[in-house]
Amino acid sequence: MIHSRRVLIVVGGGIAAYKICEVVSTLFKIGVEVKVILTDSAQEFITPLTFATLSRHRAYTDENFWQPTHSRPLHIDLGEWADLIVIAPLTANTLAKLAHGMADNLLTNTVLASTCPVLLAPAMNTDMWEQQVVQRNWQQLLTDIRFHGMSTASGLLACDRVGAGRMAEPQEIVAYVQSLLHTVGKRDLVSKRVLISAGGTREHLDPVRFIGNPSTGKMGLALAQAALHRGASVTLVHGPASWDVPLGVQAIPVVSADQMRSSMMQYLPNVDIIIMSAAVADVKPREYSKEKLAKKSLPQALPLEPVPDIIAELAQFKQPYQRLIGFAAQTGDIVTPALEKLHTKNLDVIIANPIDGPDSGFGSDHNQAIFLDKQGQKIEIPSCSKLQMAHHIFDFLGNRHWTGE
Repeated sequence: MIHSRRVLIVVGGGIAAYKICEVVSTLFKIGVEVKVILTDSAQEFITPLTFATLSRHRAYTDENFWQPTHSRPLHIDLGEWADLIVIAPLTANTLAKLAHGMADNLLTNTVLASTCPVLLAPAMNTDMWEQQVVQRNWQQLLTDIRFHGMSTASGLLACDRVGAGRMAEPQEIVAYVQSLLHTVGKRDLVSKRVLISAGGTREHLDPVRFIGNPSTGKMGLALAQAALHRGASVTLVHGPASWDVPLGVQAIPVVSADQMRSSMMQYLPNVDIIIMSAAVADVKPREYSKEKLAKKSLPQALPLEPVPDIIAELAQFKQPYQRLIGFAAQTGDIVTPALEKLHTKNLDVIIANPIDGPDSGFGSDHNQAIFLDKQGQKIEIPSCSKLQMAHHIFDFLGNRHWTGE
């Protein structure tokens, strides 16, 4: 849970404004205090009453801004109150105003009267988004370290155009908000390249049967989100998954351990941090049938053979400047086998996490862990969301003194 954190959400004019209802509702449920500003054009799509109901706070408009009903100017109060400002949907008009420091309404005055991070989620027609002047304003605004920009998605827009300009989905905005509340807007992974593996692998006997495990890849997804939000360039090699890859992350889908090994080794030379959070199979069927085996043809005893030890091979070829982090999902004593893996696999850090505890491990939205490094450091992290766990991992990496540097 996040406690006593204050987020000011500014809703711009666009059909995507309806998505912000879910953002406000979700943030309230996880303990974030939310206040909302609506621009005049936003009120053509959704009402202040809707957001007042969802946030349990009065929603503000320009009408409130121009009325002397406060002991202090409203934009000063709101700007000083906020730990984070979210502008979504961000229109081309508001983007232009922010890029040039204009202050002609409650939104722009509040941004200029604040010092906290600002998260931007643009949404507009493809032709508008791709205009040279709009892209120039976007890039100019992002040179200010206060501003964090979310990528737009491609798809069917409200204007029936198929292309870029679709606003990020509510769950992505919520995740970015959680990240910024944790990091207070710092980008300590800028210029870093992070390679992450996620999910379980499947070792097929035939086209419909396989040896697998219950990993959902949620921890790897959270690591990708956290790294992206902290400014890294992220490549995510993942097994079969039911979630969408975050906008801005390079996704490499794979199925088997052999495919994962190939992709990880391909990208290894060009990254700074490698995190092997995938649950890779230990063995695979010795024989593979290209056609589905009839039930009567299934072997009574299934001959098996080992799959590649991906993390050991990564450790063998990694360079001194690279950091290799592994996971050890265990039952019972989690520290002893994790320490053994840390040293035998030549890892820099290992994350030992229980899979037999309440609300932790495979499929859970939460996790708990003990961080261990080869210098003997040990930190225990109690149960928290997997996104929070991911940020704790990057905090741990950032606070380490690496020998040889």
